[in-house]
Amino acid sequence: MKKVNNRRKFIKSTGLLSLGILSPNINFSQEEPLLQENNIHVFGKREGFTDQISLLVSMMDWMRFVVLRSVKGMSQKDLDFLLDDTSNTVGGMLMHLAATERYYQIHTFDGRSWGDFDAKDKDLWDVGSRLGETARKEIKGNSLAYYTDKLEAVREKTKEELSKREDSWLMESTNFFADQPTNNYCKWFHVVEHESNHNGQIKLLKSRMS
Repeated sequence: MKKVNNRRKFIKSTGLLSLGILSPNINFSQEEPLLQENNIHVFGKREGFTDQISLLVSMMDWMRFVVLRSVKGMSQKDLDFLLDDTSNTVGGMLMHLAATERYYQIHTFDGRSWGDFDAKDKDLWDVGSRLGETARKEIKGNSLAYYTDKLEAVREKTKEELSKREDSWLMESTNFFADQPTNNYCKWFHVVEHESNHNGQIKLLKSRMS
């Protein structure tokens, strides 16, 4: 009993219970419900993909669904909202997600070193990939459809390429993160995790919009 009480004191002291991180009674009343679409909440076999690639695609679909839910109904003003002079806009972050996925396509599907991108890809994606001051100046004035269309087009290409590959491809590795052996599974899981990270930032910005 003492150990349990000590654990609860630790949780309270770190604020985890107050944040709802470890509580089984998390209140999502402020959120739009995670309505089921095409069995999206059941990870598993997807038509046209091998078993392990199906799991990866399941994760990618679920995370993209959550991101699109976060930006649903945003106006141009919302997409261009700047919290401060050093922050990124929601529109900028959506462009960043599309740019990141495109660059991972080139790296993993074409087998090219990171940064070995064609000029046409750099012209289209570099500003979004880098974000920062240039992105704040250039990525604005667009509708939500402008960004979601780009996300959809890039994702369609990703799935087309993944459908051509076997599970063994996921395990192929090159030195990548921290110049350590990194397989394609990890690289593409990072694309999913990357969207999760920016989804949190998008939700923060939403909470600050007037």
